[in-house]
Amino acid sequence: MVTAIIVTYNRQHLLRKALVAHAAQTLQPSRLLIVDNASTDGTREMLAAEGWLDQLGAELLVLPENTGGAGGFAAGLKHAIDSGAEWVWMMDDDAEPHPDALKELIRVAVDPMQVYGSLAVCGDETSWLTTVLDPPVGEVSRPDDVPACAQVQSLPFLGFLIHRDLVVRIGLPDAGYFIAADDVEYCVRAQYAGAKVMIAGRSRIEHPKSRPYKMRVLGRTLTCLALPPWKRYYDTRNRLLIARRHYGLRLFTQTIPGSLVRLAAALFKEPRKLAQLHAFTAGFIDGLLGISGKRHTFWRIQ
Repeated sequence: MVTAIIVTYNRQHLLRKALVAHAAQTLQPSRLLIVDNASTDGTREMLAAEGWLDQLGAELLVLPENTGGAGGFAAGLKHAIDSGAEWVWMMDDDAEPHPDALKELIRVAVDPMQVYGSLAVCGDETSWLTTVLDPPVGEVSRPDDVPACAQVQSLPFLGFLIHRDLVVRIGLPDAGYFIAADDVEYCVRAQYAGAKVMIAGRSRIEHPKSRPYKMRVLGRTLTCLALPPWKRYYDTRNRLLIARRHYGLRLFTQTIPGSLVRLAAALFKEPRKLAQLHAFTAGFIDGLLGISGKRHTFWRIQ
């Protein structure tokens, strides 16, 4: 039995497309849980008016405030597990799974103590660079270069499939991350518990493409992302939170130097440089101090 979870916030036009894609699955989930992060754009009215909640197995979980993607996935996963879900398939509202996405994913999901995930694609490209560890394919940008089942370092909460037994072992996603890297931290936690993170290359989900670029400093290449300042805050802070929690001395030898390189890249490549610097500084301070939660408004970052 598979429970699908869609987390949404103020994007009813995208949610509608996601729901159409879920309705077209050749293998239907037994339940569909829509987690509404306190939307104010008429999302709940749209769901009721168009009959989405009348579908067999459909359920709406309305949160009292916007807790970000991290909070939405944590609340949705807890609700699903508490309601008896066996496997849970999670994604955002801007994800449109191909018709056979769940069928192809379940085909490779044979071990309840491993993490599995679909491949995010944007047309004939992956939505972001994917590094395949086993088999040792390396970094790929074309969907057809991703094997039908392969081990990767981490997976986004975008077609992320996990079994209740593993959730019981490692707990829920950390809602304090708000957005960004909550999925990375969850994969790290799963790996420390002995799980492998596996991608199903034939299970595909359409998703907007990220905007990565490379920076090479002192012989090392880092992948950076073009981000608005408010997302820069969370990207910076949450990398440090992960390192504080899991990486030990690598916080100082890798994460902090890498963060400074990303700041230099943002100041060199992106607009609104003062806003980028402010966002980075705020995220750096909160990350080093271990402060989580929704904080970009506290720092007045837009």
